[in-house]
Amino acid sequence: MRYWIETLGCPKNHVDSDKLAGLLASQGYAAAGSAGEADLVVANTCAFIEAARQESIEAVLDLAELRREGARLVVTGCMAERYGDELAHALPEVDLVAGFNESLTALAPSTPVALRRRPTPAFDLLNLPRPATSAPWAYVKIAEGCDRRCGFCAIPTFRGDQRSRSSAEILAEVRALAAGGVREVVLIAQDLASWGHDRRRGDLGGAVEVLDEGGGQPLLDLTRSLTGEVERVRLLYLYPSGLTSGLIETILSTGVPYFDLSLQHSSRPMLRAMRRWGDGERFLERIAAIRAVEPDATFRSSFILGYPGETEDDQRHLLEFIKAAQLDWAGFFTFSDEDGTYAHDLGDHVAPELALERMREVSELQDRITATRRDALVGTVQRVLIDAPGVGRSVRECPEIDGIVLVDPTLRVGSFAEVRIVASHGTDVEGVTL
Repeated sequence: MRYWIETLGCPKNHVDSDKLAGLLASQGYAAAGSAGEADLVVANTCAFIEAARQESIEAVLDLAELRREGARLVVTGCMAERYGDELAHALPEVDLVAGFNESLTALAPSTPVALRRRPTPAFDLLNLPRPATSAPWAYVKIAEGCDRRCGFCAIPTFRGDQRSRSSAEILAEVRALAAGGVREVVLIAQDLASWGHDRRRGDLGGAVEVLDEGGGQPLLDLTRSLTGEVERVRLLYLYPSGLTSGLIETILSTGVPYFDLSLQHSSRPMLRAMRRWGDGERFLERIAAIRAVEPDATFRSSFILGYPGETEDDQRHLLEFIKAAQLDWAGFFTFSDEDGTYAHDLGDHVAPELALERMREVSELQDRITATRRDALVGTVQRVLIDAPGVGRSVRECPEIDGIVLVDPTLRVGSFAEVRIVASHGTDVEGVTL
């Protein structure tokens, strides 16, 4: 029996797919070379915004056409969890729509996968073994769900409240990955900086703010422990109030001074309407403080354009922030009106055309900044991890998200190399081995 998994959405979904692949392998399945060769075809979907849902549906329909006769087609992931009944009725091509809990117990009625059904939502997926990876890096999801209720985000409605994995479980997974040749792990969660707080407080509910640093931050000890297992530990999705001085020091001590900050906007009125902490001034203070200690620190963030009530003043504020922050990388998205969110019931929605225009304006500005910052690397020496023939990454580039370092294709995948940057090509740079 052979399987094929098509993964849509963010890195967190990719981790789920890896775990699902490990489950299928333990049940006697082998990976197929394509969807058309598989006995079981799985679409792991995304439901974060409308565009992601449309992409997921198109992928499912494509898989339905590609699968061979007799193969089973299963839809799982965020979209299946959030819109399971609707999908089951709207997509007769699909054999099973399985939410997170069901995805462990009934992938398809006629397959040999048969784990017992649990009465509560299963969290076992994260703790299942995963198959060996051919890449020298891997995402490691350390928590599921989120305690925050940002105005634009529906994720807690189908992923639930935050549920942190234990240090022992995470450490065991990282050690297994390292034994398989992984040199860099990328820690991910919906709210990474709050990892462990739900375990500490005994599930009392509500997001724990760590800005005052009075209660400690479990992520610090976890990060330190993992640095002894692999050469690189990278952290993604840091809520800004969780970026304490202790966390900053810990990240810098890993040798990967990469800060992925979930900012979403810089205008204080917009951030309050989004039900989020901070403002542009505080963000700039944090960035400046980090650069004062580590001038070569790398910064990435994401921003939403066209949130209800956004004005031209808010747009000007964001443009000024982008100019001042000089981020290395940034992603921009237009607001997606999601059922069940706080923003869904807000008035003064921004016209989609205007939101797109604003997104183009800030994107063009950031593209110029990114290109300038990449140009500045020419002449410097960087230590790169070889991800694939001819493709490397320094600590400045997150896998699959940022640019790359073009290198000698004969360098061994999984090795490290010292290269001198000799050219810049937009987001990518070119290095010559020393």
